[in-house]
Amino acid sequence: MKKPFLLSMLFIVLSGCAYLGAAHYDELFGPEQTQQRIVAHNTGSGAEFLQHVQPVLESRCVVCHGCYDAPCQLKLSSPEGIDRGLSKELVYDGTRLLASTPSRLLFDATQTSQWREKGFAPVLNEREQSEQANLAGSVLYNSLVLKMSSPLPEEGVLDDEFDFSLDRSQSCASIGEFDRLADSQPHAGMPYGLPGISRTEFKHLENWLKNGGKMAHIKPPSKTVLAQAQRWESFLNQDGLKHQLAARYIFEHWYLAHIYFAQDGEKSFFKLVRSTTPPGQDIVLVNTRRPYDDPKVERVYYRLMHDRSTILAKTHLPLALDDTKLARLYHQFIEPDYKVEKMPSYTADVASNPFKSFAAIPTKSKYQFMLDEAELIIMGFIKGPVCRGQIALNVINDHFWVAFADPDKAATPEVGQMLMQHEDALALPAAEESNALPISSWVKYSQRQSAYLEAKVKLANSMFKNGENLTTDVLWRGEGVNDNAALTIFRHFDSATVVKGFIGQEPKTMWVLDYALFERIHYLLVAGFDVYGNIGHQLITRLYMDFLRLEGEQNFLALLPQQQRKQLKANWYRKSPTSLTEFFKSGESFSQPTGVEYQTQDQQHELYGLIKQTLKPVLSPRYDYKQVPEPLQQLNNMPAKAVNLLPQISYILVKDGDKEHQAYTLIHHNAHYNISSLLNEEGQRAYAEDTVTIVPGFIGDYPEAIWYLNNPQQVASFAEQLPMMQVEADYRALKSQFAIRRTHPQFWQYSDILHRVAQQYRGVEYGLFDYNRLENR
Repeated sequence: MKKPFLLSMLFIVLSGCAYLGAAHYDELFGPEQTQQRIVAHNTGSGAEFLQHVQPVLESRCVVCHGCYDAPCQLKLSSPEGIDRGLSKELVYDGTRLLASTPSRLLFDATQTSQWREKGFAPVLNEREQSEQANLAGSVLYNSLVLKMSSPLPEEGVLDDEFDFSLDRSQSCASIGEFDRLADSQPHAGMPYGLPGISRTEFKHLENWLKNGGKMAHIKPPSKTVLAQAQRWESFLNQDGLKHQLAARYIFEHWYLAHIYFAQDGEKSFFKLVRSTTPPGQDIVLVNTRRPYDDPKVERVYYRLMHDRSTILAKTHLPLALDDTKLARLYHQFIEPDYKVEKMPSYTADVASNPFKSFAAIPTKSKYQFMLDEAELIIMGFIKGPVCRGQIALNVINDHFWVAFADPDKAATPEVGQMLMQHEDALALPAAEESNALPISSWVKYSQRQSAYLEAKVKLANSMFKNGENLTTDVLWRGEGVNDNAALTIFRHFDSATVVKGFIGQEPKTMWVLDYALFERIHYLLVAGFDVYGNIGHQLITRLYMDFLRLEGEQNFLALLPQQQRKQLKANWYRKSPTSLTEFFKSGESFSQPTGVEYQTQDQQHELYGLIKQTLKPVLSPRYDYKQVPEPLQQLNNMPAKAVNLLPQISYILVKDGDKEHQAYTLIHHNAHYNISSLLNEEGQRAYAEDTVTIVPGFIGDYPEAIWYLNNPQQVASFAEQLPMMQVEADYRALKSQFAIRRTHPQFWQYSDILHRVAQQYRGVEYGLFDYNRLENR
C-alpha cells in the first residue's frame, strides 16, 4: 500500500472506525452549518472536481443515484443534488392518502439551507471545515469506507441480507445515525450490493472530500450555441396573444425534452422552462406542480435553461432544433388564420383540458405538431415521472405497435367541431388535482368517456356510410420522410421503452392514435400526472388509461372485418373484470365494414403486413430483429418455459477478436389474459404464452442481466443452452458461465465497456444506464 492510503486507514481506526455517534459530532467539530461549495469551472478546485471527481461519481454512483427513484432521494448527478443530500421521505408511494410536498431540484428550493428545513440531511460535512472533520463528518465518505471494511461476500449470488427490491426499506442514515447503520448492516457500504471502487477512485473522492467537497458545473455553452438559444427565446416570447398561446402549447409538450441545436458539435442540452423574467435576464423558475398550473404572475416567459446535470438514459429525451423546425412551427401555429381573443384560464378545470385551453388553435396544427415528434411525446409518459412502478405501467401490454391517423383525414373541421362540442366529456382526471377519490371519479370519467365515444362513433359512421370504408390509407405516412409514423412500445414490468419502427415479431395488439386520443394520453400521463399525488390521483390516472388504451385498440380493430373485431377483443380481454365487460357493452360501436379486401383467413397477420407495406418508406430499420446474426437469431424462437426464467431486459455484448463489441438486447415479453386488473397482475399472467425478442443495439435503460461473450464458440454455446433452460438452477449455471453478475470482481470494468459501447450505438441519445434493477441471480 502507498503511504497516503495507509494514513487514511489509520485515521479511520483512530477516529473509532469513523462512526463517532451523534452526540460527539457537535462536541468535536461544532454545530452544523451549510457551506458554499459551488465554484467556477475554471478554478483549481473546480477543474479538479470536473476532471477527477465527477467521472467517478458518474460511473460508480449516479448509475444508482440519479433521479426521482434514487435511494433516499440522493441525486449525485449534479452539484445541487449532492449538496441537497438525502431524505427519508419516499417520492414513489402508492399508499399516501394526501399529496406530499414536491422536492424537485432547482424548483422547490434554491438554497441548501431550504432543503435542510425540508428534512434533507447532508452527505458532506457541514461542521468545522478541517480535513479531519470533512472526512469524519461525511456520510458519503463513511459509506465508501464501510464498503472497504466489509466488502461483498465472494459468492456469486448474494443472500437475503441484501434487498434489491424497488420498494425496499431505506435507512437514509444521517451522519449521527451512521454508526448504528454500520453495526446493524455491515454490508450497507457504497456502492450497495456491488463491488467497491478502486483504490485510485477512492483517493480521488477522499482528497475531494478532505478539501471541503468543492464542486463545479460543466462549462457554459459557446457563444454560438447561446445565440441559437436566444433566437428561440425570441420566437417563444413575442407579445401577440397568438404567439403567447402557441408558446404555451409548445411548452406544455416539450418541457421534458433535452433540447439541443443540430449544428452544435458540443451537444449542450437545454430544458424549456417557465420563468418570471424575460430573455436577457437571469432565469427565475416558476415553481408549480404541473406545467400548466397557475404561475401567479401576470405573464410567464419561456426560457431555455442550460441543463448541467449528468445525462441519464432513463430521463433523456433529446430534441434537435434548427431553422427547419423553427419554420415548421411558424407554419403550424402562426400562419393559419385564427384569432386569440384572450389567454385561457389557469384554473384546474380549464388548464388540465387541452381541448378547452387551446380550442382557438386549429386541430390540424396541434396534431401535426405532435406527430412531428411522436416518439418524443410518447416517450414523455415512459421517461417522465410516471415511468416508475408496476401500478403506473400495468395498463399497457408488453409489446405493441403504434400508428397514427392521417391529419388530412382525422383532423378535419368536422372533427374539430365535434371535439369542441364535447370538450367537457374530454376532461381528464388531473382536473381533480393531486387529491382524488378513485371510485367516484372512475364512475364520472367512465360516463364521460362513453359520451365522447358515442359522439365519435356517430361521426365516423356518418363519414363512412356512403361506400367509402376504412383502409390503411387512413394512416399517417410521415409525409414520406418522418420515421415517427411507426413506433413500438415495450413494457418491462415496471419500466418501458418506445422506439421508432415496427420492431420484433407481430404483437398481440396494436394502437392507432388520432389527435384527441394522443392529446389525452399526454395530458393524462405526462402534463397532468403528479408523482407526489395521493393514492386516489394515481389510481384514477391508471384506471382512466384503460379507456384510452381500449380506444387506441378499437381504432386498429376498425380496419378488420366486424366478426374478427369481436373475436380479437375477446381474446385480448380473457378473464376481464365485470366492470370492463359492462363498459364494452355500453354505447354505440363503429358499425361500418372494413374497406380492406382480405385474401386469407388470418386477417390480423394480413393487416399487419399491409400496414408495414403502407409505411415502408418511413419504417426505421435500426432495431430490425431479423438483422441479428445466427446463432443468436434463433433465440427469437425460445420456448416459453425458458423465456419464463429470463429477466425483462438482458444486454448481450459480443467480443470477437480485435473487432468492436457488438451489442444486442434480449427482451422478455410477459403475456397476460388481460391487463385491466389493477391489483392482481400475477393472477392474469399467461406464462405459457410468454415470448422473447432479440434486437441489435440497446433497448431499455435498466439492464437486469449483462452477458459477455468472448468468442464465436461462447456465442454458439450460449445460444444453444439458453433455450434449453428448465429451472432456475439452469439459469444460474449459465450466469456463472457467461454473465457479469453484480458480484463479479471486475464488474466496474465491464460496466465501463457497456457504457462505452452504448455511447457508440446511441450517439446523442446516450445516457448512463440505471443499475437499480440489476438482478441478484
